[in-house]
Amino acid sequence: MPTEHFMREALDLARANIQAGGRPFGAVLVYQGQVIARAVNEIHSTQDPTSHAEMQAIRQAAQALGRARLDGAQIYASGHPCPMCLAAMHLCGIERAWFAYDNDEGEPYGLSTAAVYAQMALPAQQQSLPLRPLKPAGEAGLYAQWQPASRP
Repeated sequence: MPTEHFMREALDLARANIQAGGRPFGAVLVYQGQVIARAVNEIHSTQDPTSHAEMQAIRQAAQALGRARLDGAQIYASGHPCPMCLAAMHLCGIERAWFAYDNDEGEPYGLSTAAVYAQMALPAQQQSLPLRPLKPAGEAGLYAQWQPASRP
């Protein structure tokens, strides 16, 4: 069940981030009813384009829990998560994500991810970022070296 308290906390983080010169994004990651991580979009301070609030919260939570899998966790985000953040949520096992503001509400302010979603929906060969296979001659066995027991 969603808890408005956690969403209000994410929104407070987002508003504080605006005051600090950042973007209007905050995230709260909750596991077993407890806040494990609080984060904001840090692109303005780190110059790292991947330091979105949700990504930062996932990183913090994984460190706090000592594992890469966050099965059963939930994220409360001030804005609709972008494709990168959604992919990270899937990869680490986030159970549920909630957002307060939709992409359409951010579009007049240059915060829409609609173009990114549209590009990612195309087959790889049709996307604006070319993604093509390139395996050098004689290359083999990389995945075979990776033993299932060694997976995080």
